Amino acid sequence: MDLAALQAFLAIAETGSFSLAAERLHLTQPAVSKRIAVLELQLDVRLFDRLGREVGLTEAGRALLPRAYQIINVLDDTRRALSNLNGEISGRLTLATSHHIGLHRLPPLLRAFTRHYPLVSLDIRFLDSEVAYEEVLHGRAELAVITLAPETRLPVRAVPVWNDPLDFVAASEHPLASNGTVSLADVARHPAVFPGSNTFTHHIVHKLFESQGLTPNIAMSTNYMETIKMMVSIGLAWSVLPLTMLDRQVVRLPLPGIQLSRQLGYIVHTERTLSNAAKAFMLLLDTQPKSLPGEPR
Repeated sequence: MDLAALQAFLAIAETGSFSLAAERLHLTQPAVSKRIAVLELQLDVRLFDRLGREVGLTEAGRALLPRAYQIINVLDDTRRALSNLNGEISGRLTLATSHHIGLHRLPPLLRAFTRHYPLVSLDIRFLDSEVAYEEVLHGRAELAVITLAPETRLPVRAVPVWNDPLDFVAASEHPLASNGTVSLADVARHPAVFPGSNTFTHHIVHKLFESQGLTPNIAMSTNYMETIKMMVSIGLAWSVLPLTMLDRQVVRLPLPGIQLSRQLGYIVHTERTLSNAAKAFMLLLDTQPKSLPGEPR
């Protein structure tokens, strides 16, 4: 079974498209089609149903999918284990991270890492934390620096790095900002813009409202914190933002007794061999202060 053909199979299965798979693999579409044709001939099964522009896995394709991941992961694992023997910190490090962490936490670390380890080629993928989790779980990223889930299960291991305080915010002209001290019930009556319902941050905030028997009035949602901040700043809604994002565009809402935070950190797959480059980056993360200057500890 050809490794290149398996990689083409996985790329099509993940993108649902021969053309998108070709772009990902930096190949022509006919080259990808040829690899699949050879693989189907070797296995004597049809792997994809092609209905117009729609591409879906056949029953045989669905059976092959987890095995293909397993084969690719074992080969990658073997390659990393052998490469690690010389002790050199080099090669490719596939790192997934969220846009927020990539903007507000990682820049000084990436600068220090690239200066110390110039032989490492960084492949940084900016993804929602929940998607990055899946990338590590399926072996498509070696390491992910993300908003950690409230609970992480093996084979994924989560390591907290930063405590990330969250504040309720609104525009200065918003009614909530001019009422003095407000309660969570007051906040719940006004429209909010929230991270998507599938995000870890959404669950953290929603759980707070549930604990007081309240339901927030979610009028809009987006997974991009910068977009949320913009919509808050023009008075469309209130929201919850990390303390690192607060400036003159938004004001904090005074809610006595309410303290929210989330954990930012990294995740790895416990059953996979980590490259020397990944271990070096993890060590750099482990030595970070838990809070940034000016943040509550």
